[in-house]
Amino acid sequence: MKFMKAIPSEVQTIVLALEKQGFEAYIVGGCVRDLLIGKEPEDWDVTTNAKPDDVQKIFPESFYENKFFTVTILTESEDPKLKEIEITTYRSDHKYTDRRRPEEVKYAETLEEDLSRRDFTVNAMALRLAPLAQGKLSDELIDPFNGRKDLEARLIRAVGKAEERFEEDALRMMRASRLATTLDFRIEEETKKAIQKHASLLKEISQERIRDEFIKIIMTARAIEGIELLRELELLQYTIPELEEGYGVGQNKHHIYTVWEHNLFALKYAVEQNWDLNVRLASLLHDVAKPRVKKGEGKDSTFYNHEIVGAKMVSSILERLKFSRRDIEHISKLVRFHLFYYNVDEVTESSVRRLVRNVGPESMDDLLKVRMADRIGSGVPKAEPYKLRHFKYIIEKVSHDPISPKMLKLSGSDIMEILGITPGPKIGFLLEILLGEVLDDPRYNTQDYLASKVREYGEFSDAKLKQLALKAKEEVEKLETKKDDMTKQKYWV
Repeated sequence: MKFMKAIPSEVQTIVLALEKQGFEAYIVGGCVRDLLIGKEPEDWDVTTNAKPDDVQKIFPESFYENKFFTVTILTESEDPKLKEIEITTYRSDHKYTDRRRPEEVKYAETLEEDLSRRDFTVNAMALRLAPLAQGKLSDELIDPFNGRKDLEARLIRAVGKAEERFEEDALRMMRASRLATTLDFRIEEETKKAIQKHASLLKEISQERIRDEFIKIIMTARAIEGIELLRELELLQYTIPELEEGYGVGQNKHHIYTVWEHNLFALKYAVEQNWDLNVRLASLLHDVAKPRVKKGEGKDSTFYNHEIVGAKMVSSILERLKFSRRDIEHISKLVRFHLFYYNVDEVTESSVRRLVRNVGPESMDDLLKVRMADRIGSGVPKAEPYKLRHFKYIIEKVSHDPISPKMLKLSGSDIMEILGITPGPKIGFLLEILLGEVLDDPRYNTQDYLASKVREYGEFSDAKLKQLALKAKEEVEKLETKKDDMTKQKYWV
């Protein structure tokens, strides 16, 4: 094996500095796994028999703020992944009582003892850098649990006894799902059986930790395979059981898939479009309430108000998983309004304006994405037909502020005060004339300039002002038409 070109100089320097002081030092864990499969590691970890105090003496630019023998080395690297590199002393863990962290951590005597506490064989390998002649280096793989063999077989296998690993830290079951999803691996049979047997241990894990693993799964390119794997491993009932309620639930004549399949296919489209987490979650959960509101069976079954019930369910799900209040509100709104009506000849500007007001202008793009995912998830061939493009045109049209005297820095009340007059047609004429001037040059839209023009035009007769106002109004209408034509072209309408 020759990985030296792939190992950053910062990591090589740290390992060799420890060895120079007479200590053992190895690159370890997920970064070794990634090197073996030709993937760039997300981070780099080093293990050593040097105690934390020894490590800090060798690397003054470091800090040690935990109970798990891990010292963080600060480097001068410009790569964010290499600014901090963790060095952990060989250790063995004992007495896991909270299914999360060991109550007792002891120094281990050997590298093999340290590797034996790790979760999966593909993460329990170490790489030693050995000095050669003329300042060159070679590398040597230490693999006591046959992790490389499992890598080649594309298997996720627990180190040692699977049941013990999951009883120590129940989140490892979610991590197995995530690794299998990300790497496109299978979970080894005994490991799989142990997960199914101990799935209920997830109830003892904090919702924040479950959420973080779930997010990693849903943000992968194989997200729907990951969700399906969670169901198969019986873990989904302890993460989002509401979603699993749709499994095997048939729909009506408008759908060719079950609720479960439809939700997954909607997510699949969102993933293929590389949309963000909120849109992916909304796509996955948009029909989560259908099983609870379903009436009847077969092609004429109904799901009345599933979007309203679904929004409440999504809010509850995301609150349980400790999502931010902002994300909860945003995703819940996408679910609540995903059934908006958009038939070309029937949708009105006022109805679209109400939708924009309810959802928020900043969320309309995400709402349209969820609707497109919903369409593809239903088995239709096009995500964005003419009707939806027309709807997007209407949204942009009603979202623009209309060209009106309200845009002026001077009001009708100001005009009455300047000229000392009472309400009447003259005020409207003056506002139209001023608006025309401002549209010609927006720099004129200041109180001082407009006030001076009011005094100038105030000497004109009402007939003359009306004539000028009509001319100005015609120019405004031309500008509105031109703007609308450009918006239509943008959406091929």
